[in-house]
Amino acid sequence: MNKKISLGAAIAFAFIVAAAVFSITWLKAFERADTMVASLKEREQRYSKITEIESVVRQNYAGTFLESVLTDDIAKGLVAGLGDPYAEYYDATTYKILTAGPTQGPVQIGIVPEMDESGYMRVEEVYPDSPAQAAGIEPGNLIIRIDDLDITKDNYQEAVERLEDEQGTKVTIILRQGVEDSTLELTRRNVEVPSVQGQMLDNYIGLITFKEFNQNTPEQFSRQVDDLVDQGANSLIFDVRGVDTGTQRSVAQVLDELLPKGDIILSVDKDGKDTVLATSDAREINLPMAVLINEKTSGEAELFAQDLRDFNKARLVGTRTAGKGTVQEIIPLSDGSAVQLTVAKYRTPFSVSYDKEGVRPDYEVKMTEDQVALMESVGQEYDLQLKKAVELVQASVKANGDFTEVDEEILYEDEEESQTTEVLSEDEEESKNEDEESQDEDSSSEDEESSSEEEADEDASSSEAEDDTSSEEV
Repeated sequence: MNKKISLGAAIAFAFIVAAAVFSITWLKAFERADTMVASLKEREQRYSKITEIESVVRQNYAGTFLESVLTDDIAKGLVAGLGDPYAEYYDATTYKILTAGPTQGPVQIGIVPEMDESGYMRVEEVYPDSPAQAAGIEPGNLIIRIDDLDITKDNYQEAVERLEDEQGTKVTIILRQGVEDSTLELTRRNVEVPSVQGQMLDNYIGLITFKEFNQNTPEQFSRQVDDLVDQGANSLIFDVRGVDTGTQRSVAQVLDELLPKGDIILSVDKDGKDTVLATSDAREINLPMAVLINEKTSGEAELFAQDLRDFNKARLVGTRTAGKGTVQEIIPLSDGSAVQLTVAKYRTPFSVSYDKEGVRPDYEVKMTEDQVALMESVGQEYDLQLKKAVELVQASVKANGDFTEVDEEILYEDEEESQTTEVLSEDEEESKNEDEESQDEDSSSEDEESSSEEEADEDASSSEAEDDTSSEEV
């Protein structure tokens, strides 16, 4: 049965509701106002201290100072106080240089130099399409003289600096190859530094090693992948161990070539809001893949590894990564300066942020410092992590790219090995117990023999004493 209410009652009810809403809103507004006032008071106290220090300095400091330097240093101190290792203040001059883009600086002949035990300059690497490569310089060669400078341990750093000069200038070196010395004149020029190297391993496994993710990486990566695929690569291994520099844009472009259509890089701000930073088109590479990672893999390289696993394109081999998954943004200020702040954290489509946690490998393979040193000095045959990755991609090729089947097979093998180890441990324990029982029995027998010998000695002594007594009586 429907009940009717009077107009007056309805108006009274509406008034009560409105009053309640107004009261709640009023209380919330006052709470917010109180919070803002408290915050403003704290800020006022904080900046009044800076003002007081400035006043004390101006009245008492005996030296001189520049107003601009003082202001910049105060700003640097404020940013440093955030405790953010990636936050930075750029003064107007520095920020202008930073935003001007790359400029043509000193160039050299296209080598990576290292000091040899002899003190000479050893060529560690020769860049492709460089003056050094054109001159026939090879890794392992020694440079013993640059222009008029004979290279020694004492002046080695000066020798490295002498390699560099303006583009188009010439340099004369004496190169030692084996036991032969030759004099070469080379012209310095700009050389594209390779950030990606490709290599075909046995069984048509392509290995791509990253040095960093920079603006040249996507194009270099594309060339290396195409070359390996043209050679018949049936699987790919990506080595990002030790890679700790890179840009989000370059990583996104590399991932775009490997992953199917969809979001590939996201960021999470301080309020938990997701923002899509990069997407991939429908083109992808469908080959079994593995990624080598270690504790020095950091930043965008972690993003690369996590994304490939998220899309079930690869398995990760090695050790847990560094866990640097933050996004920095440079914010210009009104006077031409700028501040760089951490504004968000990276995450991949199907995982949470790896910041401070790192990316865990699917197959953990640890290497001692001695093993790493042996690998670096002797070669890949001592690289335990690479061996595991090769095993994985080979198994995946046999399983037609199905990593699930490979994971189950390896898990089964690991369980069998674990059970075998447990059985061996039990056998060893039983054998140990048997040995201990045998030792106890032997010890008991020795004690009985010793006791019998003691009793025999006592009987003999007693008999001798009786004979002596008898003799005396006679």
